[in-house]
Amino acid sequence: MTAPAEARVPVTVVIAAHDEADEIEACVRSVSWAAEVIVVENDSTDDTIARARAAGAEVFSHPFQTIGAQRNAAIARARYPWILVLDADERGTSALGAEVARRIQQDWADAYRVPRRNWFMGREIRHSGWDRDRPVRLFRSTLRYDSRPVHEHILTNSEPAMLEESLLHNPYANLAEYFEKLGRYSRDWAEQNHAKGRRVNALTLVTRPPARFLSTLFWRGGWRDGAHGVVISILAAVSVAAKYAHLWTLGHSRNGSGPGDQWPS
Repeated sequence: MTAPAEARVPVTVVIAAHDEADEIEACVRSVSWAAEVIVVENDSTDDTIARARAAGAEVFSHPFQTIGAQRNAAIARARYPWILVLDADERGTSALGAEVARRIQQDWADAYRVPRRNWFMGREIRHSGWDRDRPVRLFRSTLRYDSRPVHEHILTNSEPAMLEESLLHNPYANLAEYFEKLGRYSRDWAEQNHAKGRRVNALTLVTRPPARFLSTLFWRGGWRDGAHGVVISILAAVSVAAKYAHLWTLGHSRNGSGPGDQWPS
């Protein structure tokens, strides 16, 4: 249910979306307490635009460069001095809205981390490292994202504070979606790191994936999430393997296969 205009929280919610027809309407409605919701989309071929507008969002299209650039384009259109960023697969809550209202009224920090409660294959994951998921999502509209294609950051000179209420996050509807996202992410990560001069050798390719499996399962407590945690630990290792394999491929194909091409990471 949409709150009356005078009762809404004076914040602009920004959502970047591409072919998110299955998610976008519920996402927008979950923050109906916000005074403004802006959806920036790129090249959607489904009903993302129509469904976002039907839910009450302002929608515009912007050519995709990076996720940070998409969000920056939407922030530039914001009518309110505070920004709350969501992904289409995230949901706000009324409790989050109430805390956002209190925090921006206090006006003592420039940015806030927002905890995320994460679900995987129908179960909330309380360990496996996912319990440490606290991205910066609430900040002043004068701030902007950097240009990195992955692990984008808000550029701020002060340490972000922390909200208590959480976003609800269901990042993967199924394993096919996970691997589709992994393909894009690992390529972008490799391109980003290759541009910085980073290279990978055989030892890294052999040791990093099993190290990530073990650290996720034991040190990060994946075993406490049962079979879901075991699968997440396996997928974490697969993700590391994919990233470093892409990075190795870039160095190998662009620089030849001489002994100087494979530097320690």
